[in-house]
Amino acid sequence: MRKMHLRDITDIEILQEIQDGFARSTGLAAVTVDYKGRPVTEYSNFSRFCKLIREEGKCREACHRSDAYGGLEAARKEKPYIYRCHTGLVDFAIPIIINGQYMGSIMAGQVKIEEGELSRLDHIINETNHWKDNEEIMEAYNEIPLISYDKISGAAQMMFLVSNYMVEKDVMRLMQEELNVQNLKLMEEVKVRAELEKALKDTEIKALQSQVNPHFLFNVLNTVGRLALIEKAPKTQEIVHSLAEILRYVLKSINKLVELKDEIDHIERYLKIQSVRFGERIQYKIDIPNSLHKILIPSMILQSLVENSINHGLEPKEEYGNIKITGYAYEDEVIIEISDDGIGIPKDRLKMILDEDKDIEGMTTSIGIGINNVNKRLTHHYGPEYKIEIKSKLEVGTTVKVRIPKKINSRRALHV
Repeated sequence: MRKMHLRDITDIEILQEIQDGFARSTGLAAVTVDYKGRPVTEYSNFSRFCKLIREEGKCREACHRSDAYGGLEAARKEKPYIYRCHTGLVDFAIPIIINGQYMGSIMAGQVKIEEGELSRLDHIINETNHWKDNEEIMEAYNEIPLISYDKISGAAQMMFLVSNYMVEKDVMRLMQEELNVQNLKLMEEVKVRAELEKALKDTEIKALQSQVNPHFLFNVLNTVGRLALIEKAPKTQEIVHSLAEILRYVLKSINKLVELKDEIDHIERYLKIQSVRFGERIQYKIDIPNSLHKILIPSMILQSLVENSINHGLEPKEEYGNIKITGYAYEDEVIIEISDDGIGIPKDRLKMILDEDKDIEGMTTSIGIGINNVNKRLTHHYGPEYKIEIKSKLEVGTTVKVRIPKKINSRRALHV
């Protein structure tokens, strides 16, 4: 559970009433402080002597040190700690501890006990005496009541039980409220997951398998589930909307040539979802001029390459990663490059991936299958000279180059 504070957990007004009643019934002064020693209640039955003492600089500092040491010792012992302050008065600290977490303490006392009982108590800081030359302070000191050690010990134990029970009950209430909120979010997640799974069943998955890795779609489902647990509806709706647009685009563009602008929009939606999944671990940039937006390309080829960059280049990388998609015209071709600064591809593996004689059924990795599919579609539309080019260096990254002719001469490309 998150770090808790007394003000967030318990009703301070009720705590004040309990503290005031405790002070009236015992004749002891009291105040409740948080785990940093800051008061969260008003002082109850604060003695005139202690008010006067705290008006003097050195004595005030000694009072603060005495309170701090007493509170720390009570927290360490996890039970009430009775001690003598720097003036010789008896104080005690009552720790408030919930589930092993120190929440604060009730500081009480400002009384005297019999001389014969003083040996039972620690004198936690050096005693001060200069204030005894002040007649007004000494008069106030003589007003301090004498109380037996057993009465102080009993009062401390009683307040320890009451205060900790009260705060523990409030913590349980707070935890139940948080659990109820989490249950509502979980129900929303289940609902969203069910709707998405139904949508996936209704799509033509088999027709997509050569273009979209179903593993990505189920990763999205998991991302939505996690998002629904930690966020409210707006962002959940955003990612669901992006996924719906992806599915709509895929179904509409199967085996078609599409404008580069449409493919860029699709890639941005895909990367937006991946950004939710990976957080700031993956950054991306798309730099393709508007003048190339009307160029026709086979649908989904860029996503296959970007997906390979993420899954095989950046996801295994421990540090942050970057993907850059650039496009430019060169002579009678349009060049599109997908670059990442991932872990790279070993030379022998890259050779196997690009092996023209390697049949797709013989592939054992999704990266090889994805590259094989992209090459088949590019050569189908534009001819054998338009296979992709890959340059990769271990621990540096990978760049994939796709070449598209500005003018399509293939009759197959015009009619597919």
